[in-house]
Amino acid sequence: MAKIEVQGYGTYSIENGTRLVNALEDNGIDILHRCGGKAKCTTCRVEVLSGDLGPIGEKEANIIETKGLSGNVRLSCQICVTEDAAIKPVLTVSSEGLDAGPRPSEECE
Repeated sequence: MAKIEVQGYGTYSIENGTRLVNALEDNGIDILHRCGGKAKCTTCRVEVLSGDLGPIGEKEANIIETKGLSGNVRLSCQICVTEDAAIKPVLTVSSEGLDAGPRPSEECE
């Protein structure tokens, strides 16, 4: 189990191998995921405050570069939790007034 501290929400014990976006949603955090976890929209982005969220895959790296996002931003739909970290959700349903989007698959890629 990893401990994920979510700024403004609390600290959660997350089972290793869980997709971060789903763990956030399951713990009551209204994170956006408009493309359903396909690394296309970047609405599920989180700012990494501390810790290691694992390597950035090719799809995630490409969209982060294309959108010009800063180095400490990751896509929660592309992260399989394995280590403790502290994060801050960037876009939420309540802050943006949008539907969350389709739930990403449970399996990490």
